[in-house]
Amino acid sequence: MMTAKLAMASVRHRLGSFAGTFLTAFLAVALIAGSGLLLWSVLTAGPGADRFAAADAVVAGERSVVLTTATDKGDKVKVKTKDERLTGAQPLPQEVAGTVAATRGVAEAVADYAFPVALDVEGKPLGVPDATTVAHGWSSAALTPYPLREGAAPRTGEVVLQRQFGVHIGQTVRLTTRTGARDLRVAGVTEGDVPGQAAVFVTDSQVAELSGLTGPTAVGVRFESGVDGAAALTQLQNRLGGAATVYTGTDKVAGDLPGAVPDYIGAISIFGFVLGITGFAAVFVLIGTVSLAVRQRLRELALLRTAGATPRQLRRMLRMEISLVTLVAAVPGLPAGVLAAELIAGRFRELGAVPPQFTVSLNAIVLIAAVVLGLLVTVLATGVAASRAVRIMPTQALRETVTVGRVGRLPRTIVAAVLVAGAVAVLSLVPLGGPFGMGMGFVSCSLLLCAAAALGPILVGALTAVLSRLAALTGVLGRVAGAMTRAESRRVVGVAIPLTLMFAINATMLLNGDILSAVTAGQQATRMAPATIRVAATNAPGLPLATATQVAALPAVTGSAATLGTRVVVDEGGKPEDYAAQGLLATGERALDLGVTVGDLANLGDGAVAVSGPLAESRGWQVGDRPAFWLADSTRVELTVVAVYTNWRGFGDLVLPGGLVAAHDPRGLVNALYLRGAPDVASAVADRWPTLAATDAQDPRAGTADVQNQQAAWELMVVISLGFTAIAVVNTFAIATGARRREFADLRLAGATARQLHRMLGRETLITVAVALVLGCVISGAVVSTFSVAQDGQWRLFAEPLRYLEMLGGVGLLGVVAGAVPARIVIGRRSLPAIKG
Repeated sequence: MMTAKLAMASVRHRLGSFAGTFLTAFLAVALIAGSGLLLWSVLTAGPGADRFAAADAVVAGERSVVLTTATDKGDKVKVKTKDERLTGAQPLPQEVAGTVAATRGVAEAVADYAFPVALDVEGKPLGVPDATTVAHGWSSAALTPYPLREGAAPRTGEVVLQRQFGVHIGQTVRLTTRTGARDLRVAGVTEGDVPGQAAVFVTDSQVAELSGLTGPTAVGVRFESGVDGAAALTQLQNRLGGAATVYTGTDKVAGDLPGAVPDYIGAISIFGFVLGITGFAAVFVLIGTVSLAVRQRLRELALLRTAGATPRQLRRMLRMEISLVTLVAAVPGLPAGVLAAELIAGRFRELGAVPPQFTVSLNAIVLIAAVVLGLLVTVLATGVAASRAVRIMPTQALRETVTVGRVGRLPRTIVAAVLVAGAVAVLSLVPLGGPFGMGMGFVSCSLLLCAAAALGPILVGALTAVLSRLAALTGVLGRVAGAMTRAESRRVVGVAIPLTLMFAINATMLLNGDILSAVTAGQQATRMAPATIRVAATNAPGLPLATATQVAALPAVTGSAATLGTRVVVDEGGKPEDYAAQGLLATGERALDLGVTVGDLANLGDGAVAVSGPLAESRGWQVGDRPAFWLADSTRVELTVVAVYTNWRGFGDLVLPGGLVAAHDPRGLVNALYLRGAPDVASAVADRWPTLAATDAQDPRAGTADVQNQQAAWELMVVISLGFTAIAVVNTFAIATGARRREFADLRLAGATARQLHRMLGRETLITVAVALVLGCVISGAVVSTFSVAQDGQWRLFAEPLRYLEMLGGVGLLGVVAGAVPARIVIGRRSLPAIKG
């Protein structure tokens, strides 16, 4: 009880001394809470609103690829089931609707044909913000929350749109699907709204013509009144057998078209990475700040030991102090974390990195966990620092300088060696050129930072020995500053390591992102080098394959390559993995250079596939092999590998026949058409197809939107990390400088002027900042150069020299300012307050 009162009194009467720790704990709790809420929100996000709200059940095909593996463990068999959600839906056989309708207890079975479309009015794209435009047959409107507001049901050549499109009856809109583009008259407008979906309804008789579907994508079921629902469902599933799956309750939404249902897989990776970055930075800085704060109180702890306090009592007092400060900091920290989560989520929605429907969900467990983690870290850090500090003998209180026992070089070296070995293992064994390269780069950088912290006094001592001699060349004050940094290397460690963290972590993420963008842009330029013209739709996300074929048949065209983006699932040893792929339809001279190293793309006919080098290497595929794939609509095919190519970044890991993709991807549109031919090709395309844009294929802006969005997402993560670490650096400098008031007062009494103190501290700050930047450059350089080699075999420290220099200069300037401002405040105080104790 007495210890608790002493701790509370210490905090109450020494608020200024705890301000730095309070700020760090506040930021740590806020960031951990915010990033934790983001990850929790995507992990628990539902599939979206139920478009089949009026149905009792939905019959649909498989919406995921499910693989089950069994491993014999000797005494038991371990079974694992993995699944990967598809991006399309395979049509059901036409007879399924009749089978459902004939099942006992079913009152009504309504076939739903769902297919993505693009709308435009006089060449201007038409859509609903943050929503995917999906068309349906009019009969399925009865199952959905879209009552007719005005007008009439659609007939042939007509369409009904929901109110959010902002159209009026009688207006003409153009509807583009994989089967072509058609002008339709608006016959009616509906009420209602399903978040994330924009509804378009056409007459049932025209569905097959517009969609290219051979059957419904789902069947809505209504049971007869008074029928036992469970029994009816059992009978329905038995009659269907394996032809389809019955979805009920909240699972009904899973029967919708996959492209119209939000996919949070990518968002989980993004926010998991955000949590990793912020969590590591918060814990790392928090431990350093708390340890530094305890170290600054060595004289006070020595005096308490002289007064009779035991080491156990001092440790308990310090733990209670830091617990109190952390809990108080958590009060404003949690609301700040919620606000940060909202701001980050909003920006990621703008970039398209998360579904537009994504919202942040509050969760008390996540918020409590953030506080507990912050409290645990501060208490443990205090315990470690206090275990050394309280060993001070009472007689040390009589000395001018109080020091604490040092940890030997051997334990530090062993810990650092283990951490460096872990970083080397990650950099050498994990394929950094794959999808986990950026994340593994962060992990290896974190391990090297921890190693640098463990070797702090040793590394800093070696660097300050060199840098202090350079500072000595500036005169007496430089020699004094050098001597101070050599004598107080632990204080330099406490200030330099957060600055090292700031540079190394953020430079690694930013530079790796730059390198990835540069490699992608370089491969893209190489791919498009043979082409002279790139053709794309101006009013839709793509053009129908039939239109692309007509353009490629122009007399002035000597070669063409049409690409259709899609997703393909690959069996990765019992785990289905989703890969970006392209359908390719090429004619005449080569218009696209994929950098084929083995095989020939001329053999890319029906039943063939080309594979990127990294995927072929990881799966052990060679030309002639016949691996199995699942197409966007779950169709399983075995394709023969005919080529391996290297220019895959920004394109895809697989290249399939264009006709195969158009037939099995619900969108099925050509996203780009590359042409070779006479100079008048562009004008010929513009004259015949006014809605198509024919641009120079060598334009560096062509097709870079995805790369730019990806880079913007990485830069946002850097901003998040940079903001926290910048504040932490300023805070650390302030704590270290504030603790030297007695030292400054003694120097003033010895005759030093305020200007001399400022100049001496300026040189100390420069030495400290230089130490931090040297360590940061070494750590980030080791990771970035290895990452670069993994991408394309080239060794580089950066992709853009100016960006690197800006980062280096910005962090250095922050360190200089962070050291100068607290010094000016402390030294500028009159009456030498430090003399009073």
